Amino acid sequence: MMKDITIEKVTLNIGIGEAGEKVEKAAKLLAAITGRKVVKTKTMKRIPVWNLRPKLTIGCKVTLRGKEAEVLLKRLFKAISNRLTARNFDNLGNFAFGVREYIDIPEVNYDPTMGIIGLEAAVTLQRPGFRVKKRKTKKAKIGKKHLITKEEAIAYIQKEFGVEVE
Repeated sequence: MMKDITIEKVTLNIGIGEAGEKVEKAAKLLAAITGRKVVKTKTMKRIPVWNLRPKLTIGCKVTLRGKEAEVLLKRLFKAISNRLTARNFDNLGNFAFGVREYIDIPEVNYDPTMGIIGLEAAVTLQRPGFRVKKRKTKKAKIGKKHLITKEEAIAYIQKEFGVEVE
């Protein structure tokens, strides 16, 4: 019961790297895919070589939780042919993957004004009891035996979503 793994959140991210209308198109795309409000990401540092300055909008993201996250994740797995590699997983059991073109996602239609844009999906897994590291009072570390390992995360994704991990 306490060892059951669930999805905490799915974060979709599109990083453009420059300000302008491309960021607006990316935000419109994420809103169309998820039906949620999009948050625009801004730079924190000045990098003159890349023409970046602080507080310049260079990307956007949206976070989904609960059943919405699971439904979207099933659609995203179809876009990548239900295949992941072991390199997609980190040592804490979270994983991320990219979708090269948004038109690969089922139920998303091509919009000629947007062009072809790819996106990245990052999935955070959790177990009951992980709240202790985020609560306001009496924060605590999660014990080593309770952390999610890479192998457990791979087994969970294979079992729940039928994804092939190479």
